[in-house]
Amino acid sequence: MTFAIDFGTSNTVVTRWNSATRQSEVVLLPGLAQQISKNPPLVPSLVHIQDAAKGSVQVGQRVRDQGLDISSDKRFYRNFKRGIGAQIQGFLPELDGRELSFEQIGQWFLMTVIQAVQAQEQTLDDMVFTVPVDSFEVYRHWLGQTCESLNLSQVRMLDEPTAAALGYGIQQEETVLVVDFGGGTLDFSLVELVIAPNRKPLGFIVRWGNKSLAESSSQRPQKAKVLAKAGENLGGADIDNWLADYFQQQQGIALNALTQRLVERLKIQLSEKTEATESFFDDETLESLTLKLDRETFEDILQRNQFFDRLDGCLEQVLQQARRQGIGIDDIDAVLLVGGTVQIPAVRRWLKTYFPDPKIRGDRPFTAVAEGALQLQQGIEVSDFLYHSYGVRYWDRRNRRHGWHSIIRSGQPYPSPSPVEIVLGASTDNQPSIELVIGELGNEDARVATEVFFEGDRLVTRQTQQEAQQVQPLNAEGSGRTIAKLEPLGAPGSDRIRVQFEVDRDRTLRITVEDILTGNTLLEDRPVIQLS
Repeated sequence: MTFAIDFGTSNTVVTRWNSATRQSEVVLLPGLAQQISKNPPLVPSLVHIQDAAKGSVQVGQRVRDQGLDISSDKRFYRNFKRGIGAQIQGFLPELDGRELSFEQIGQWFLMTVIQAVQAQEQTLDDMVFTVPVDSFEVYRHWLGQTCESLNLSQVRMLDEPTAAALGYGIQQEETVLVVDFGGGTLDFSLVELVIAPNRKPLGFIVRWGNKSLAESSSQRPQKAKVLAKAGENLGGADIDNWLADYFQQQQGIALNALTQRLVERLKIQLSEKTEATESFFDDETLESLTLKLDRETFEDILQRNQFFDRLDGCLEQVLQQARRQGIGIDDIDAVLLVGGTVQIPAVRRWLKTYFPDPKIRGDRPFTAVAEGALQLQQGIEVSDFLYHSYGVRYWDRRNRRHGWHSIIRSGQPYPSPSPVEIVLGASTDNQPSIELVIGELGNEDARVATEVFFEGDRLVTRQTQQEAQQVQPLNAEGSGRTIAKLEPLGAPGSDRIRVQFEVDRDRTLRITVEDILTGNTLLEDRPVIQLS
């Protein structure tokens, strides 16, 4: 049986494909999932470490049921997904003689959820994970390592906005903009869904509204082509921090786990009401805490933190990519909303300044991603492109520092239409080998980086201006960067090896290396790294 997991910063959703009804369904995990009448059974992305040395943890709703999420306990973690693969300022405390990392905490969380699914469902053969569109390769690599110990026949990954487009369902060939705005990330993705000609329909689709799969048309898209992407490390967790800062400034309220929980509840209330109040009474200390906020003040806080400016910038990136392909804003047939943050009325009003109201759809904000990921199992073909550029490192003698030469540009489809070739030479006498460090290059035009760091007990993000392009080296450690053993030894002054780069349909970068001096092929179609 095929399952899909949408691992979110605030909540996690597990779905399965029901072959009898031919539709997806959300899996209820008793004890882990919260059961709220108007929402599907979401698993809160929370971890409380009981014994770090033994890897014993509590996750999900169990953490809230025991009140562990409102105590300033160094064993409690939320928003940890944001720290996976990020360059952290600050440190995680050592617990029970074990050093911690966000990757380890995330692994404990996911493994607990997956083990609960395995115990309940018995047959779990195929798993699809969704990942943020702007994640660097280290995040995907971490997810792959997490799954290595699982006895699964197949593990696949799909970016969250594309999954959301498939989850909402399209009746005809349409171009849709997916706005995936959850607890930790803002992702935009422009996706074209196509019904392939002269092919038998593979299943059912969901049209807008409350129709089920079985009630809808017998045709559905058979190909999802990603046209444009943009993303940023911005989400509901940032809004919670802004609200907590506001109450600290206005009422002198301490910044702690309890405050974070109360302001999160205020934010959720203000999606439905114009005024909200949250109170807490401590039975032991007899202390009480009351927070009040109205929607006008809430939206003013968003404005002061450049919230809407950042939304504008992200959307403009997508529209620029679309215009290069001859697609204007009027050519977008629908805007699909995903994630808890899209429930904020101000976000919907912001969207209406760009798109007419009938095009904006938001009836599946929590489940569309996980449900759409299941479509891979049903024969959907996803045609994607590389979101980042990739390059090789070289020594810039003039500036006396390393630079990066781009070999694969952002936007290139995969598999590669043709190989890219470069020629390299030795730099010293009697050089025994040639090494090549490959890096994932950030947006060449962007000089804004997001730092993830600790401020007291809170995990927060901050944008900073960068002088140089952001680069994530992919094979800088170990022996993986050695691509050629030179026999005879190399000498400077002449070209020595020819390197061809290609990206296969699985997004794996492969290289072929030829020794120009001897004519020997040193490496042939060797996989180097999987790209994002």
